[in-house]
Amino acid sequence: MIDGPIPDVLAAARAAGVARVVTVGTDLASSRWSAERADEHDGVYAAVAIHPNEVAAVPDGAIAEIEALARRPRVVAVGETGLDYYRDHAAPELQRRWFREHIAIAKRTGKALMIHDRDAHADVLRILEEEGPPPRVVFHCFSGDVAMVKTCADAGYVMSFAGNVTFANARPLREAAAAVPPDLLLAETDAPFLTPVPYRGRPNSPAMTAYTLRCLAEVKGMALADLCDAVTATAERTFGPW
Repeated sequence: MIDGPIPDVLAAARAAGVARVVTVGTDLASSRWSAERADEHDGVYAAVAIHPNEVAAVPDGAIAEIEALARRPRVVAVGETGLDYYRDHAAPELQRRWFREHIAIAKRTGKALMIHDRDAHADVLRILEEEGPPPRVVFHCFSGDVAMVKTCADAGYVMSFAGNVTFANARPLREAAAAVPPDLLLAETDAPFLTPVPYRGRPNSPAMTAYTLRCLAEVKGMALADLCDAVTATAERTFGPW
């Protein structure tokens, strides 16, 4: 989600070469906020969902409101949805039920599905196969290994990497990024978290994606301009037209 005065955040992003951002909801309030800000600001788009850590405490009618928000023109994805077995904020079975509901919304609305997957790779992939994935699937803040990259690539799933790929202790994640086909690769912030090196520990922002992109270009052995062109094309194919 965008953190800070929005005009300043967007100006800094544009100065860094980032022309469009997707701000992401994790509950009803933040999903409403994201959709409203997308309507107000050029270059801002939204994703809406109930995050798996939030599904234990949602009001009646929440899923219907998420679907209504997802149908708005500047909402480009249903997410973050998925499974989080690292934290115990919601029972796994409840998370799985909500994940299936969000998959259905993405399919009904024709929007991309943005997945939060933490320590739950096998169940996420199994449920996608059981339900039948929507045409466009994004693994947000990808955390799998090279074997999972192959599984996702074979299915045509997009894999998005955040600033933690730049961390000194993230060699396995960089190996995974190196294995992702360029046409299935995205970069993101997970703002305000996971700020890339050399600003690790400070609040994140869309402008910081430039450092993540430089890292990804290096690990993939690509010219930075070529990597940026590939990521832009993937974003437009996944979230566009915009």
